[in-house]
Amino acid sequence: MTTTLLHQSPADIATPLLVVFAADTAKPAPGIKDAPATPTLLTTNAALLSAAAPWLTSADFKAALNETFLLPAPAGLKAQRLLLVGLGKADKLTPHELRKAAGVAIRFARPRTLRTLALTLPEHPLLPPGPCIRAIAEGAIVADFDIDFYRADRKDLSIESLTVLSASPITAALQTSFNEGVILAESQNFARTLINEPGNILTPTELGKRTAAMAKEFGLACEVHGLDKILELKMGAFASVTQGSPQPPALIVLRYEPPTPPSPNAPVIGLVGKGITFDTGGISIKPAADMDKMKYDMAGAASMIATMRAIAQLKPNVRVLCVVCSCENMPDGHAFKPGDVVTAMSGKTIEIMNTDAEGRLVLADGLHYAQTLGATHLINAATLTGAIGTALGQINAGLFSNNDETTGKFFSAAWNAGEKFWQMPCTDDYRDMIKSQIADIMNSTGSRYAGATTAAMFLKEFVNETPWIHLDIAAVTWLDDAKPWQSKGPSGVAIRTITEWVRSYAS
Repeated sequence: MTTTLLHQSPADIATPLLVVFAADTAKPAPGIKDAPATPTLLTTNAALLSAAAPWLTSADFKAALNETFLLPAPAGLKAQRLLLVGLGKADKLTPHELRKAAGVAIRFARPRTLRTLALTLPEHPLLPPGPCIRAIAEGAIVADFDIDFYRADRKDLSIESLTVLSASPITAALQTSFNEGVILAESQNFARTLINEPGNILTPTELGKRTAAMAKEFGLACEVHGLDKILELKMGAFASVTQGSPQPPALIVLRYEPPTPPSPNAPVIGLVGKGITFDTGGISIKPAADMDKMKYDMAGAASMIATMRAIAQLKPNVRVLCVVCSCENMPDGHAFKPGDVVTAMSGKTIEIMNTDAEGRLVLADGLHYAQTLGATHLINAATLTGAIGTALGQINAGLFSNNDETTGKFFSAAWNAGEKFWQMPCTDDYRDMIKSQIADIMNSTGSRYAGATTAAMFLKEFVNETPWIHLDIAAVTWLDDAKPWQSKGPSGVAIRTITEWVRSYAS
């Protein structure tokens, strides 16, 4: 998709589809809960207001959130069609509604073979231009994605050209916000493409190749190591998971150095991702139902790799490194077994209670390795537990941390990025639940209680006092149903927020 930001009257642009946003400005009288909808276009352009006026009083369009209404051949406009998209109640507007609404417009255009469209930047006191222009870019580009990569009858419905129209002159700050939105959304779609790939195509080796190609394109340092290096580093937890697969593992390391070197005492941010390209559960094999979705057990790795892609282009003044431990978890005669004891890179011994609790094993070595490479602040993302979905559903990802200041920065970043996380307990009260009789800790409790927290407590054992955040994204990584603003399939969750969080440490 080619994206352009213009200062131009929407009345003068010749386009197959022109999009304008509207809100419900109705104000109920005191004591009255609801009032009839008053749809109002969020524009001062006289031609747009005139073209839509007959329909705003017809009750056919109420400006409800994500509602659409199409006007063919609108009078007084050069556009062939005018699409009204609702943002909901005017007194509750934020850029997040606009992000979704931009996606709604794209999803409206795609099946109608409209390949070119223009969106007007709304004018409203609650919608500042900078955040809104970025939200529009993000929502539109993320919406232009579908999962049907391998269908023989696939029709490419991609939008070719998107123009965003601003009533105000394009300042450098506005253009920067727009560019940032494009970078973040394209990086999110990069992750979604990786997550969508079948396990027979995206092996650990292939993930390493694609990461290296991305790193070369955007100027990141990249190393991809095999089993010999993993064994040399004494990553016994990681190595144990890969034993049952004929596919070799990949230890992927990315580094970003800012153009201006930070001070020697400046923070170094470490991103760590779980990269299980297919998870059968190993000897503790999963049920057959829905096992096909275990191709997305590398979504944490994809999120971190895509975040590095965004960081390389946004160029914050902070050092960032990324560690991905990637392998398959398969059952065969060489596979690790329940009852085994393995030694992690940190020297901590782990009793294996369940081979399907493998993600925390590879993350344990990844987190420790990131610290040896110099990381002073850590964040990891992983499709780690089904328990997090039981707790939070498919709306919020789970967040666990050992540091309140780090968590505060993250939640500020999440609000700006429009993503949802919920903080879960990660206190020493839960430490006894992972104690082992014969080793330092065990990788699974076997209890149906606090499954997401005990997994987080396991990871906490490997970060020491380093400020750390663990994101359990298992329940929000894959959308089973399409949304009006986004296709079904991989969501690419957390990339925008992690990127914002990293930038908050820039000097």
